[in-house]
Amino acid sequence: MDHEMNTAIAAAMEAGRMIKASLGEIKEVEYKGRINIVTDVDKRSEAMIIKALGREFPDYGFISEERPPEDRGPACWIIDPLDGTTNFSRGFPFFAVSIGLVRDGQVEIGVVFDPLREELFTARAGRGAFLNSQPIKVSAVDELEKSFLSTGFSYKFKEQKKNNLDNFSRFMMASMAVRRAGSACLDLCYVACGRFDGFWELDLFPWDTAAAMRIVSEAGGRVSDFRGEPFDIFGNSILASNKLLHADMLEILGEE
Repeated sequence: MDHEMNTAIAAAMEAGRMIKASLGEIKEVEYKGRINIVTDVDKRSEAMIIKALGREFPDYGFISEERPPEDRGPACWIIDPLDGTTNFSRGFPFFAVSIGLVRDGQVEIGVVFDPLREELFTARAGRGAFLNSQPIKVSAVDELEKSFLSTGFSYKFKEQKKNNLDNFSRFMMASMAVRRAGSACLDLCYVACGRFDGFWELDLFPWDTAAAMRIVSEAGGRVSDFRGEPFDIFGNSILASNKLLHADMLEILGEE
């Protein structure tokens, strides 16, 4: 597993530094939906990561944002080559590379690299979570009214009846503050290191959550769906917290 972790770290950092060097120099922007974009930098990052991982682990599969899935072999890499593409495209400094390793249905490794801050979040199942090799843990805030939360919105929220706006409003009234920064993997890592106390969102994809949910769990947090059931990276909803606020956040989310 050390070789898997080290390879994932090296791939994430190499891609992240290319992304940083490309900031402000995007050559192509395509629309995958009304407000969902992909850039040439996303594609270059993905190609770099898959080449690096595939060279060392040729029998592993890939699930990545910008290509069809290859779910084969004993394990599968789940990759977001640039989480926060819209931020990146506008020069808003909140984006990251995310790489998770799933084996037998369980996320074993999580790596998230923020190239602008040179912050590397890592975790292995049962081994704890780290930021730049230093152990991290979730916050100790135990009152929702004192909590600092984060969320996001689906690219389809303008067409959806359940679009998270009602949850956003309720949490704004119940908490100290809510932020919407635009990179789910970094939001989750911020829960893991205690910067945020909780995070919730709808309609995310495995590449958004796989690596970072492992980091939150290993930092002592709890990750579930909106019903409090165990989180599924292929599911429709995610709630991550410092554990202390989880029941209160579930209650807010249950107010339909």
